[in-house]
Amino acid sequence: MSLGNVANAGRLTELSGVLRTCQAGAFKADFLSWGFYPTSPWRNYWHRHSFYEVCLAYGGAGRFSTGDEHHEVGAGDLFLARPGDVHEIESSHTDPLGIAFWSFTLRAGPHGPSPAERGWWSGLTDPTGPTVSRRAGSLASLLTVLAEHAAPVRSGYESALAGLGAALVVDTARAFAADDDLSALPPAVSRLSPAVVAMQRYLSDNLSRPMTVRDVAAAVHLSERHAERLFRQETGTSLIATLRRQRLDLAAVLLLDTGTTVTEVAQACGYLDVRAFSTAFRRLHGHSPLAHRALKGTLHL
Repeated sequence: MSLGNVANAGRLTELSGVLRTCQAGAFKADFLSWGFYPTSPWRNYWHRHSFYEVCLAYGGAGRFSTGDEHHEVGAGDLFLARPGDVHEIESSHTDPLGIAFWSFTLRAGPHGPSPAERGWWSGLTDPTGPTVSRRAGSLASLLTVLAEHAAPVRSGYESALAGLGAALVVDTARAFAADDDLSALPPAVSRLSPAVVAMQRYLSDNLSRPMTVRDVAAAVHLSERHAERLFRQETGTSLIATLRRQRLDLAAVLLLDTGTTVTEVAQACGYLDVRAFSTAFRRLHGHSPLAHRALKGTLHL
């Protein structure tokens, strides 16, 4: 985390009206304000908001008070005022506090978690949770990048800023969440090796072109023998059998377009000989290409 970069992120204030909203999982966040205080003496007297306000101190020292709690804060500290929290921030006069801050509302959609469910969002929504954290994680980097995207506005800014805004909301909540709330099952991953996945992709991307095992093996920098053995070991079938099946499955889809001839479909699927194509298609699908078209892809048993 580079707090030094945050010290130069004064352009965060230019995000007002530019980054308005984002979707963070099942939650919608509406951003209300962006702020930046340089390291000079200042004080925000007791007040409260109807939204979440979060501050990251990038330098100096000060005190954050909420309710009956008083916290000495300094560089690297993150402090949070939840909706309704009466709070005050006072900068030191001898070592002035510098902060970047952002505020937003957070509401769950119709398919959001129940009130009893907990997750990353609990760091914000649990009123008994901490209000000061030193687990700022990637927030300094996110704020720096957001400031860089603030101006000038360029094509695609909506998508870029919405993604960064969602990351900001999630990482803000994580900083105040309990460790148990952050546990999650890892996503399901393919059991196939990267080389086999790359070979499968190569096959599907080149169905209309003449292809040999050598071509596929070269694409993943393996010998033909090694590529074939690895592919069969992980998928249970050979490269050529997989290629043939993919071509004929594609043909079954293309044949439903009556604006193409069987010859054109055969060529689009890598068959130069329409007779060989028809024979292979019948062997796999149980009827000729013309019958498949007449049946509109439906096999009546």
